[in-house]
Amino acid sequence: MKKLIINGGRTLKGEVTVSGAKNSTVALIPASILADSPVTLEGVPDIQDVHSLLEILNEMNVKTDFDGNTLTIDPREMVSIPMPSGKIQSLRASYYFMGALLAKFGEGVVGLPGGCFLGPRPIDQHLKGFRLLGADVDNEMGAMYLKTRDSGLVGSRIYLDVVSIGATINIMLAAVRAQGRTVIENAAREPEIIDVATLLNKMGAKIRGAGTDMIRIEGVDQLTGCQHSIIPDRIEAGTYLAIAAAAGEDVLVNNVIVEHIDSLIAKLDEIGIDLDIGEDSIRVKAPSKPLQPVTIKTLPYPGFATDLQQPITPLLLLAKGESVITDTIYPKRVKHIPELERMGANIRVESDIILIEGGHPLKGAEVEASDLRAGACLINAGLIAEGQTEITGVDKILRGYSHIVEKLNDLGADVYMQEEED
Repeated sequence: MKKLIINGGRTLKGEVTVSGAKNSTVALIPASILADSPVTLEGVPDIQDVHSLLEILNEMNVKTDFDGNTLTIDPREMVSIPMPSGKIQSLRASYYFMGALLAKFGEGVVGLPGGCFLGPRPIDQHLKGFRLLGADVDNEMGAMYLKTRDSGLVGSRIYLDVVSIGATINIMLAAVRAQGRTVIENAAREPEIIDVATLLNKMGAKIRGAGTDMIRIEGVDQLTGCQHSIIPDRIEAGTYLAIAAAAGEDVLVNNVIVEHIDSLIAKLDEIGIDLDIGEDSIRVKAPSKPLQPVTIKTLPYPGFATDLQQPITPLLLLAKGESVITDTIYPKRVKHIPELERMGANIRVESDIILIEGGHPLKGAEVEASDLRAGACLINAGLIAEGQTEITGVDKILRGYSHIVEKLNDLGADVYMQEEED
């Protein structure tokens, strides 16, 4: 069992560079199998989710070459095999193979995905889209059986009942090879969707409107390999900005697309964090005035990201007064709260609303990361706490943060990984 050990109280200073976007990468990898020649992705984060996806590709006889940054995917000898269980169930992003396999082979068997549990996250909108494109979809013993009808996939008008990043991307993957035009209405607008559409268009797809709530797709017969650079990870950028604001005095966060995190920057300004914003970087300076409590409500992009409500929480513990967080995306995303209480935080949940009374110092404790972003929250808390913090559930953190221990230590933190017997 791995533990992350943090000796808190150190002031962070220096530079940190943000990796490629996890939430883009886990969709770009399944998208790449639609090509009939190799695809090269640059800026791939070296995280566990990527390695899990590569294992799945290798099971389907897809050749891959990954050096920790650049990934080449060669699907020319790919075979479609049923994947009702095993690795396919280990991460949520495996559901993108549903759309990709439907488009490439006209059929697929994909186990229902795993990943971090954040409450109910149904895939009904994905399945609705596949059915409207002309596929038969059955759920048998925890696996989805997908198959196109005799006419193949046919373009359709698809209205998403709820805004869903996963459903928007999955339907795009299936629709690029469908006959005729597909229109996705009430589509999600996240930057990662634009990134996936950009890759597909480079491969020969005809997608317009990505980044708006209406995406139009003209189906094509063939997609070819290409080279693509992944956008920076806006959630990782926000995490390091929150860490720098809580525990730093002069930290430069590099490789940032500033407009992707406008909502976070607005809240940091409101809290009283001194930011120097460059073209692709943000410098966080030591606060020159007392930090102010704020109210945060998570919303679909371009609103405040649900993935950032946990990493920013320790910063709010430093502000005197009551801060309020309402997560409208995943209201049950509150498992980090009891762990912060173990560290001395005055924090509670009432009717799925997080109430934070700041100004109470944290002390190191033994805590557990229940999910990826809860882990980021506990790391931030450990950095500002007095004494030593031990975090278990480290594998969840490694799913989404590339080389996080090295990056923190380069800033002057005292963090290390400890291996223990289960």
